[in-house]
Amino acid sequence: MTVPFAPSRRSTVGLEWELMLADGRTGDLVPRGPEIIDELAESVAPERFQVTGELLTNTIEVTSGVGDTVEAAVDDIADAIAAVRTATDPRGVELLCAGSHPFAQWYDQEVTDKTRYHSLIERTQWWGRNMMIWGIHVHVGVDDVTKVFPIINALSTYLPHLQALSASSPFWAGERTGYASNRALVFQQLPTAGLPWGLGNWAEYEAYLDDMVRTEVMADATEVRWDIRPAPRWGTIEVRACDGMSTLPELAAVAALTQTLVEDFSRRLDAGEQLPSLQPWFVRENKWRAARYGLDARVIVDRDGRQEPVVEHLEATLERVGDVAVELKCAEELEGVRTTLAQGASYARQLAVADASGGDLRQVVQHLIREFRAGPERRAPLAARG
Repeated sequence: MTVPFAPSRRSTVGLEWELMLADGRTGDLVPRGPEIIDELAESVAPERFQVTGELLTNTIEVTSGVGDTVEAAVDDIADAIAAVRTATDPRGVELLCAGSHPFAQWYDQEVTDKTRYHSLIERTQWWGRNMMIWGIHVHVGVDDVTKVFPIINALSTYLPHLQALSASSPFWAGERTGYASNRALVFQQLPTAGLPWGLGNWAEYEAYLDDMVRTEVMADATEVRWDIRPAPRWGTIEVRACDGMSTLPELAAVAALTQTLVEDFSRRLDAGEQLPSLQPWFVRENKWRAARYGLDARVIVDRDGRQEPVVEHLEATLERVGDVAVELKCAEELEGVRTTLAQGASYARQLAVADASGGDLRQVVQHLIREFRAGPERRAPLAARG
């Protein structure tokens, strides 16, 4: 099977953000997505951003245009949120985002009426119905198809860092899970989801797709749901490992880290370097540690099995790629990573609210609503949010 990789401008950025729709008073999820999207369809059609539906009717997704910088892509997202507010505010519907809703139950949710979603549920049954998960997707343009899998394999060494920074699903269906990112472990139950296979080049990827299509596991490349995957249609590498970010500045920070890492790896390939990689069993263990412990995880950082606290390794990485971020004009957004390290990721903030309110998860939802509404100013400090 031949799969063309579309031409793409190097290190351009595209963002996708899945958002929950909740009743502003109770915090319960509401199935208002289809009507909101229909209302906005005409007014947003000429815009750079898009507002679309997702698997469940309690969700909308806002998508940026192709940004030359993280700032441009994030500004698209801010514009999309402002447009969505014109439809949600009059309905008393609030927007929020995390990897999971603290107390919602799967059996109360409605599946969007599209053939592809009904087919997914029919095949996956209970696990598919339990996909009450929200995430972000960060696309970064790659200028040469031969770079795609070396960069994906190198990015896999940073998967736990990205997952820990974004971890925001400590609760599931009203229970405290003990995991920083319960979403990470739930999502990988879907067929073709989870860690990318350690493929060496594009020809091996084409052979993989040929096997999967021929055996009717999937219809095409869009059904590859890896944590990090190629997006052939767009000419990008797409990072899908992250929980839904609770605030716009945090989304900007993770996007900047992703863009900077991809560009750094691309430059190293241009210089003839061998990119770092880990044994697949180390990659799997790192994913579990980040899901369980978040920013308190110790991760395996080289093929010899050396381990470091994920926070320390992140800080060293920020120092190493700082000049690349300056050249990409995302240094200010990248600095948001340090803000998260200092003030805690969303999972920790949610747990603190739950502890302070005697375990009242409705208070956690209201906290998430306040955090989200405190945006969409891209550079607003986390300390200013309640």
